[in-house]
Amino acid sequence: MRSYLVGGAVRDRLLGLPVSERDHVVVGASAEALLTLGYRQVGKDFPVFLHPDSGEEYALARQERKRGQGHTGFDCVATPQISLEEDLARRDLTINAIAQDEAGNLIDPYGGAADLQARVLRHVSPAFVEDPLRVLRVARFATRLAPLGFHIAPSTLQLMRQICASGELVSLSPERVWQETCKALQQERPALYFRVLREVGALPVWFPEIADLFGVEQSAAWHPEVDTGEHLMLCLDVAAAMQASLPVRTAVLLHDLGKAATPRALLPSHPGHGERGLPLVRAFAQRLRLPRETTELALLVCAEHLHLHRLQVDDAAAQLSLIEACDGLRRPQRLRDFVLACHIDVRGRLGQQEQAYPQGDWLIAAYDVVQGLSLHDVLDRGLRGHALQTAIREHRLAALQQARLARGLPDGAS
Repeated sequence: MRSYLVGGAVRDRLLGLPVSERDHVVVGASAEALLTLGYRQVGKDFPVFLHPDSGEEYALARQERKRGQGHTGFDCVATPQISLEEDLARRDLTINAIAQDEAGNLIDPYGGAADLQARVLRHVSPAFVEDPLRVLRVARFATRLAPLGFHIAPSTLQLMRQICASGELVSLSPERVWQETCKALQQERPALYFRVLREVGALPVWFPEIADLFGVEQSAAWHPEVDTGEHLMLCLDVAAAMQASLPVRTAVLLHDLGKAATPRALLPSHPGHGERGLPLVRAFAQRLRLPRETTELALLVCAEHLHLHRLQVDDAAAQLSLIEACDGLRRPQRLRDFVLACHIDVRGRLGQQEQAYPQGDWLIAAYDVVQGLSLHDVLDRGLRGHALQTAIREHRLAALQQARLARGLPDGAS
């Protein structure tokens, strides 16, 4: 019985990156032997065990044989006779097929260390095509490692195209697709994930609304990049640069879906694309089973981002309407997430990555006024129902108007 550190822990150590998880392969042992030693088995499909002291994962060396479609369409065989090299052969990329023994020696039968030096993502064997999830995984690795100069080997890109052409991508579970996508969205250059998927033909399968944005013209006066898909890619990388949360990055991903549905006669303008995009956001969220709060923020940004872009400094009614649309008084973080997503939209344009966004500042300032306002005088009037709601809104509008005058803004100032 021998154990080896494998996978990401070895790869990241060799790259000088932080190691977050340590996985091990055990050769020459059975499940019964590990259970006798106090290991705890997890899962039903694969022989994976938790170490009794460290809690780290130890998997029996195994081979997999394709028996059906999809990421789970494999029979797993784990016996003491399976070698480390045979176990590593089933992995996706050479850089993930490096092992390290307990003395620190590397076992690298497929050239992973050389590919790390060459900064290339290369498949281990032709069996790569048997698992459709690898299309998403490689796109995600390309995104994560792009800042270090990594690229995908042409031969691996060709196998990814082969998987997409086979139709097997549709067999993946929505949860697993979104899991890989979330990891990619949180990287330094998330746009690359969608560019890779588009290059190999995967984007229309799981992200048709995103695929449809490429080639859609926008006015060069507002969007020097012109192409709506390119605008979205710029936005995603700006969201990463501004350290936006995952829900905000998701809202940015979906904010302009309605532009793909603009009638061609109206191009390059996109009037009403916010409302037009709402059913597309809902379809995307339902297909990938997005969390409810993430979906709500995405719908809010899609519907209202143009209203914030057009906001005037002295328009108290519009400011209050946006605060209400965000449910900002009860959910102030959602208001701030909305403002950030809109700011990212403005910066996601060629030459405007450092653009200021005073409209967002005005809305936050209006929120501060309304949030700190006492309602005692209104509540003491004994009003009920619609009359009370109207009185509260008028009270808030009056406070915003008073705040405008206090700042020295004359009527009609913009």
